[in-house]
Amino acid sequence: MSKPLSIVKSRFIPVNIENIDTDQIIPARFLKATTKEGFGKNLFRDWRYENDDETKPKADFPLNQARYSGEILVAGKNFGCGSSREHAAWSILDYGFRVVVSSFFADIFKNNALNNGVLPVQVSDGFLQKIFARDAESELTVDLARQTITINASGESESFDINSYKKTCLLNGYDDIDFLLSIKPEIETFETERG
Repeated sequence: MSKPLSIVKSRFIPVNIENIDTDQIIPARFLKATTKEGFGKNLFRDWRYENDDETKPKADFPLNQARYSGEILVAGKNFGCGSSREHAAWSILDYGFRVVVSSFFADIFKNNALNNGVLPVQVSDGFLQKIFARDAESELTVDLARQTITINASGESESFDINSYKKTCLLNGYDDIDFLLSIKPEIETFETERG
């Protein structure tokens, strides 16, 4: 089980770059681990540090700027394209993000995120630009139950789609096995009635 996700009210970190692929999210050289822990420190590694040196952070990259913080990553269109590595979702969650907002997600990344407790919120291009126009102190509210995202300062809101099964899993902190265990009585009843 993962931590249930219902409402996330948080400041956000903007990475206003389109076509961010999974190798940029977590470079291939860091895929040797077999557990989900520890990937966050290498999130956007090549964009965060000069010559792969942690003592030389790139000052212009948003994750290195103290003015930005929060549980929400806001990224440009076509986030998570490229290879199908699940490690991209692991690194985002391990860094501390619960929500990623973009105007388009690659399908495999979207499914990997949902399977690992990260909510991908797809918004219109126009709404995404409104978020990017906000200052570093601005907060967003993502309400999974209502399927809305709101820019708190202006009150502007937009709805987003999510598969109902994945919504149930996120709201309860379930993975696929946890979900099956949660409906075990219904399964047993069905089996008994068919018996």
